[in-house]
Amino acid sequence: MAQFNLAQFVKRVISTAEAMGSEGVFAVNKPKSVSSAQVLRDLQKSFNPSQFFKPWLSAERANRLQETRYEQKKRRKKTVEVKLGHGGTLDPMATGVLIVGVGKGTKSLQSFLNCTKTYEATILFGAATDSYDTLGKVLNKAPYTHVTRETVEKALEKFRGKIMQRPPLYSALHVHGKRLYEYAREGKEVPVEIQERPVEVQELSIVEWLEGGTHKYRWPAQEAEKEDKEVAEKVLHLREVPGISTETRDDQSADSDISRKRKRSINEEDDLVTTSVPAQKRQETAEELCMSGGLQGLDQGEPANVMSENSDLVASEPREQEPSQSEERPPAVRLRMTVTSGFYVRSLAHDLGKAVDSLGCMSDLVRSRQEQFQLGQNVLEWSDIEGGEDVWAPKLESMLRDWRARTQDSGAAEELDLGKGDATDAAPDANIAAT
Repeated sequence: MAQFNLAQFVKRVISTAEAMGSEGVFAVNKPKSVSSAQVLRDLQKSFNPSQFFKPWLSAERANRLQETRYEQKKRRKKTVEVKLGHGGTLDPMATGVLIVGVGKGTKSLQSFLNCTKTYEATILFGAATDSYDTLGKVLNKAPYTHVTRETVEKALEKFRGKIMQRPPLYSALHVHGKRLYEYAREGKEVPVEIQERPVEVQELSIVEWLEGGTHKYRWPAQEAEKEDKEVAEKVLHLREVPGISTETRDDQSADSDISRKRKRSINEEDDLVTTSVPAQKRQETAEELCMSGGLQGLDQGEPANVMSENSDLVASEPREQEPSQSEERPPAVRLRMTVTSGFYVRSLAHDLGKAVDSLGCMSDLVRSRQEQFQLGQNVLEWSDIEGGEDVWAPKLESMLRDWRARTQDSGAAEELDLGKGDATDAAPDANIAAT
């Protein structure tokens, strides 16, 4: 029997306590033109060599030594890195609150997918794109000179409260075992109609009206191919929108048929795939989709566009476009909204364009609040990360300490509620599971 070593025991307890001090949940202000998964990788580059996370990394290495050979073999990556995950993805073009879990804090990320979020979004009228934003390709254009602040304000009435919303084609929802954005990337038609889903808009208002020619926002310069337009017409219901003539649709259909026949003559076995798509290494679990990067040690070779079904994310790397050289100067509107889980801001932009007898796409997005995290109050700025450990470490330590205190207070309150309940109540089990 091994002799008990008090000194080693005390040392391990102290090390574990120090490691726990660097675990929890915080929020960072995501920079523009970077995917949410890439933000985690960039944070790891700053956290891994830091003194702040040294106790956590030491404790993790010690824990791994206690694992069985089978547990060690299951790990896809052997290198010990700071474990990070995020609670709700943001579009590459978006900035704002990105909630990040550290260590055991990643287990709390699921709760942030079901909370309310506040966004400020800019919607540009007159054009529809395949991704519902200005990073995509233009599918069609429509008149916009009749669109005014008054017409938009009136149209917003139908988008407040509990509504039905159809997710974008570029989203992570599964249809017949395949994500919607995979159909879009491959140019394949979705086998079934994308169904509308219930969402709730608790607050929706105009922040600023931008007349044409007074703002920087432009339609994408790149137009979608005719074949892609035909598929999108069916999936995105563009036939209902003014500005798309029957003659144009017939021409597109005829050209697409010729294009398909040419492709089949080249390769009968590959009649629909128009672009190469990297093969998935494995099927992600539901937990990974929710956390999008909640595994320790994100592989550098893994794609950065991991997505959550309840997030507002374009599932592709940013496709930066040069401003259009056209003289078109459509109006735009900046909206502020507070919404529930499952809401797609890009879908609102698309649907609002149709509601004012035009077209619309999202040209800017800021998530200003998610749960208790709010920009300018308790969110770590990206400039702090760039400033080095001397800048970010004290702020991060304070944020993690505040989160742990808040969590402990919440847990204590739930325990008090449990003590007051009757023995026959069904609520205690649910409360215990939530702590």
